[in-house]
Amino acid sequence: MAVWTRIRQSGLFWLWLAALVFAIDIGTKLLVMHTMGYGPANRIELLPFFNLTYVHNYGAAFSFLSNAGGWQRWFFTGIALVVCTLLGWWMSRSSRQVKLVNIAYALIIGGALGNVFDRMIHGYVIDFLDVYWGSYHWPAFNIADSAICIGAALIVLDSFRSEPSKA
Repeated sequence: MAVWTRIRQSGLFWLWLAALVFAIDIGTKLLVMHTMGYGPANRIELLPFFNLTYVHNYGAAFSFLSNAGGWQRWFFTGIALVVCTLLGWWMSRSSRQVKLVNIAYALIIGGALGNVFDRMIHGYVIDFLDVYWGSYHWPAFNIADSAICIGAALIVLDSFRSEPSKA
């Protein structure tokens, strides 16, 4: 019983958000895989600046190292697991009331684990959100990538909001 009390009182309380991000990410990827054709030729145009386009990403952000021969799958999986472990440890050492930073960490953990799941199951990450302006297309991304970026932005925001430590 003491373990659950400790979890409820610590930043680990916010891991429900990581689980929600993970579930939404995997659910949307499964929906895309089962309802869309692969590749840009099968895109679904939704807005003048936004398409759904089912593609595979063998690398990391912006397809970094996507043509590296396969080792990058394990490299990025390892980095994600180390980061998730570190963020989880920090959450365990903070209070539940430290909302912004714990929410940020939970978003990053949920997104990172969503992409790890893809790498482990498929060997690549499923991307499908395509934002563009004219003929310039931002690299396709997914819900996990969005959660990671929002989490990182919240950490930066928190760094500006926090009071300086008194030394």
